[in-house]
Amino acid sequence: METVFRLESPRVIAAVARLVRDVGVAEELAQDALVAALEQWPRDGVPDRPGAWLTTTARRRAVDLIRRRETHSRKLQEIGRDLETTTAPPDEPADPDDIDDDLLRLVFTACHPVLSAEARVALTLRLLGGLSTSEIARAFLLPEPTVAQRIVRAKKTLATRNVPFEVPYGPDREARLGSVLDVIYLIFNEGYAATAGDDWLRPALCEDALRLGRQLAALMPKEPEVHGLVSLLEFQASRTAARTAPDGTPVLLKDQDRRRWNRMLIARGITALDRARSLAAGAAPGTYALQAAIAACHAHAYTYDDTDWAAIATLYGLLAARFPSPVVELNRAVAVSMTEGPAAALAIVDALTAEPALREYHLLPSVRADLLSRLGRTAEARAEFERAAALTASERERRLLLHRAAAPD
Repeated sequence: METVFRLESPRVIAAVARLVRDVGVAEELAQDALVAALEQWPRDGVPDRPGAWLTTTARRRAVDLIRRRETHSRKLQEIGRDLETTTAPPDEPADPDDIDDDLLRLVFTACHPVLSAEARVALTLRLLGGLSTSEIARAFLLPEPTVAQRIVRAKKTLATRNVPFEVPYGPDREARLGSVLDVIYLIFNEGYAATAGDDWLRPALCEDALRLGRQLAALMPKEPEVHGLVSLLEFQASRTAARTAPDGTPVLLKDQDRRRWNRMLIARGITALDRARSLAAGAAPGTYALQAAIAACHAHAYTYDDTDWAAIATLYGLLAARFPSPVVELNRAVAVSMTEGPAAALAIVDALTAEPALREYHLLPSVRADLLSRLGRTAEARAEFERAAALTASERERRLLLHRAAAPD
């Protein structure tokens, strides 16, 4: 029952939200449908299409709710009359394929820019990932009341700001799609390299993000950047098994056993990247397609030494030119170190030390330490590894950095 509801709840909430125009109320009605299922299915048997059953039940309750409200509000009376003629619940279970547009509306609503990035992530995982409040709290190492309040405030904000339950078009769609993709990428990254806690990897978060990305690609098959993001996530996810030792210690890219990389996911990444490129039809690639192209270079190399670092440096150059950021520049420095040597890269990294955005970013001293080590400046490298260890909140990463500080060569 729990698995069915987790899989079906986004579609149920989406279908009902179109009627009641409030994701909070829609979620409550979806929960009511689940309670009805818990009462009826053990007695009557599980229906052939449990998702359609839940959707139909929730929609009927939504219409009942709207009819009750009709007596209190003229506005709701108008909505109720409209529902009588246009959106009355079907006699037979609804076809889940008919509500994909509703699901897409739910994606854009949960990731609306009026919400903070943290609120978008929490609400997306709740409404689209089907995660409970406690599961989200555990995933992000936050107190459960904090996550609960974040979700409540997010739903209240959407209601009070009258955020429409719609898929935007034109420039609005492009801007909002970027927010949707960023949220999915943020969820994946937190699972791929946790920012805090004892576990460096949280595979469940990666799986949730990848599932959301694939779902979005199915809903928006003509958007190249959606396929670019999915490609990037497929490539990144393919390395999961090789990224940690049996005791959970992070394994650096150059030390990973590439035989453990998931070739099926790599193949999916290649397919998605090809799709992104063909849909772009010669236009400049987006940030996720460029990052996916970089990930593809790693995926095609059977050993670390086989990596086409020149191509990666070129791609990072394009990425830095089109989407400049200190983090992109730091990653470009790593690629430059492999093509032009650590001294050339150190000049780039040293220029970044004045960046306010990287002041507390542990990977800046970590990369700088690695370059200093390769240049034989051992004492400076040790100090930088120790500084990086002090900045990270990830216990596993901190131990790795202190280990490297002890033996910087």
